[in-house]
Amino acid sequence: MSDVRVERSGVIGRITLDRPKAINALTHEMVRDITAALADWSDDPDVGMVVVTGAGERGLCAGGDIRSIHDDAVAGGNATEAFWRDEYRMNSVISRYPKPFLPVMDGLVMGGGVGLSAHASHRVVTERTRIAMPEVGIGFVPDVGGTWLLAHASGELGTHAALTGAQLGAGDACAMGLADWFVPTDRVPALLASLEDARCTGPELEELLGHLLEELADTEPEPGLCASRWWIDRCYASDDASEIVARLSASGVSDAEDTAKTIGQKSPTCVAVALESLRRTRKLASLEEALDQEFRVSLRCLAAPDMVEGIRAQVVDKDRTPRWDPPVLEKVNDARVAEYFAPLAGVAELGLTQGSGQGTEARR
Repeated sequence: MSDVRVERSGVIGRITLDRPKAINALTHEMVRDITAALADWSDDPDVGMVVVTGAGERGLCAGGDIRSIHDDAVAGGNATEAFWRDEYRMNSVISRYPKPFLPVMDGLVMGGGVGLSAHASHRVVTERTRIAMPEVGIGFVPDVGGTWLLAHASGELGTHAALTGAQLGAGDACAMGLADWFVPTDRVPALLASLEDARCTGPELEELLGHLLEELADTEPEPGLCASRWWIDRCYASDDASEIVARLSASGVSDAEDTAKTIGQKSPTCVAVALESLRRTRKLASLEEALDQEFRVSLRCLAAPDMVEGIRAQVVDKDRTPRWDPPVLEKVNDARVAEYFAPLAGVAELGLTQGSGQGTEARR
């Protein structure tokens, strides 16, 4: 039985992630099912738009199935490479989907859940939304187009989110360009029911969707993280992770000093690589270029010791005491970081931009 429910409801194509006990964490099979449904609906004149929700009350999607990734890495398999190859391609498809694409980003939306939702055309958050890219805490770096999203957030807010794994509420998500509309949870059923009752497609349906969102959306909550932007922009204005931590520690701001300690608990290598990823992504022209870069970096993380160790500490043994290699930022040199971005050897590149030189421009 599939962990994705794919249904038609009127002119709406409904995708429901259905692993509530795992907060709908994505598996390779789920990615294939979602991609197949999107391909079927893309040219179907009777499907006017796509809606994505998560089963249960805990969240849309807690990310990828990292326990499976851990086991594959330990075994030296290639299942994770195949999973990421299909997942990143799905992220690109979502970003340029020809019909309105509405994910309800309710509850936890982390890692792969961000890739499934934050590239969409109409992104809804609720008062329960908690968005995060917490990869550096498991020896990984933001992927699924997360570097593209965070690199284009206001000021250095995206850098802060990437290096700390901070959870973002609805207000911050909207302010940082990760979401568009704040719809309280008690109004979401009315939004979806009205869409399912629609009898139009094309521009008429998109116009109806806009009217419904205007009618049912509310003013988003105050963005809590944005209130700290004055010290975030100042402290993170560096391309050197050690310097950023030093600035945070010496800032005289208690929240910034706590942030330095938080970063100090993450994989030092991945903190440095994540920072370099964001800086490089700022110079890229499209999401596809960012995904191509992320694929290289992700496979290098998979082969490095910190990812297996990080998942072991957080998910397998749950001792919360990862032994990072190297253990501190000062021992992560530029040459080590650069290796993560080098062309792949013995493995085909993702290649979303090969041969075309074209990609998807930033939506916002």
